[in-house]
Amino acid sequence: HSGNISRKKAYFAFALLFLLYMFDYIDRLVIVSLFPFLKAEWGLSDTQCGLLVSAVYWSILLFSFPVSVLVDRWSRKKTIGLMSILWSMATLACVFTKNFKQLFIARTAIGVGEAGYAPGGTALISALFPESQRAKMLGIWNAAIPFGSALGIALGGIIAERYGWRHAFGIVALPGLVFAVLFFWVKDYRTVDLVRDAGSTANIQPVKMSKQDIVREFIQRKSLLFNNLAFAANVFVTTSLLSWMPTYFHRVEGLDMSKAGTKSGLIMFMAIIGAPLGGYIADRWRRRRPGARMLLPAITSISAGILLFVAMTFLEGRLQYGMLLLVGVTIIMFVPSAVSVTQDVVHPGLRAISLSINIVIQHTLGSPLGPIFVGAVSDAYGLTTAVQWLPAFTLLAGILFWIGSFYYEKDLKAVAKIEVKIEES
Repeated sequence: HSGNISRKKAYFAFALLFLLYMFDYIDRLVIVSLFPFLKAEWGLSDTQCGLLVSAVYWSILLFSFPVSVLVDRWSRKKTIGLMSILWSMATLACVFTKNFKQLFIARTAIGVGEAGYAPGGTALISALFPESQRAKMLGIWNAAIPFGSALGIALGGIIAERYGWRHAFGIVALPGLVFAVLFFWVKDYRTVDLVRDAGSTANIQPVKMSKQDIVREFIQRKSLLFNNLAFAANVFVTTSLLSWMPTYFHRVEGLDMSKAGTKSGLIMFMAIIGAPLGGYIADRWRRRRPGARMLLPAITSISAGILLFVAMTFLEGRLQYGMLLLVGVTIIMFVPSAVSVTQDVVHPGLRAISLSINIVIQHTLGSPLGPIFVGAVSDAYGLTTAVQWLPAFTLLAGILFWIGSFYYEKDLKAVAKIEVKIEES
């Protein structure tokens, strides 16, 4: 924990951040299991169903940057609390929608609420815990994503079958509201002044950063640039697998969609092992090798690509599935390190903005393009061939992380040394 906050308060904040992240994803993905019910009641097309998922990502893409400025320059605690209330209320609003248009608007509002949550939570965790534990704590926190995604998809179907699809939105919205209100009691850190060192001598006062200084903070850090591009290449693959594996098992093994969905969901659920493990190994290795937070993602991205290629090209049945479960573990191991890098090499007063830039890049070059690429290749050459192409992108990610590792230590040394202080009150 940071020098001026008790362990108990740091872990209380962390527990709430974890639960809110879990409900962020439950509320985001509960709709996936409601598609058949919405189609039956409102006669929606597959494209409309897809749009209800995309709506959230588009508003995250649009609002992530402006909200992260509020996080960095105003208050972590208040921004996170208000955003969590907003996305929970928007999920609750889905209960009362009468048609596709209203539901689409409510889903867009969920995205507005969720837009700054990852940047805000990441910045707060980076302040509450020592730098040496950063990847480990972010790894455990990011395990909330597969956990929440799997819970959301499962709960949606179960609640909708028993009580109707509207109840599914209502039931998952309420706990998020409770945790959001509790969050206002969390210890925040004081907003960090945007100043840079004026010179090497001790008696020179720090200088206020200009807009050019702030822009330079992101442009001059080469490790950050390669890290963010590698991140996008990896989410290109993970989003493609999330989107297409159920259909793959349905077509290739003839499973019905609920079984195919469960089978592919389990592959992504392996991230609950992969994310904390990736963070733990990176932090341990970093004690001996400062660039470990970029070298480990290089190794795990390339490994995941090899495993995926072997599974899709040479194996079938149980052997293939066993290999795909390993892909589920390795393909996510890059996340804690790559998220840590966005915090490590920038000014402490710009950490939320740094992660929001990463999110904008991954949601522009990565997550929206992957599923479309696989769909297009599948239409031309079949789904198996399309999935066989995906390892090329994890290989690209591995190479980008590796190149970035050469700049990481230099970039780390260039960061302004400013102590982040936790508020007393």
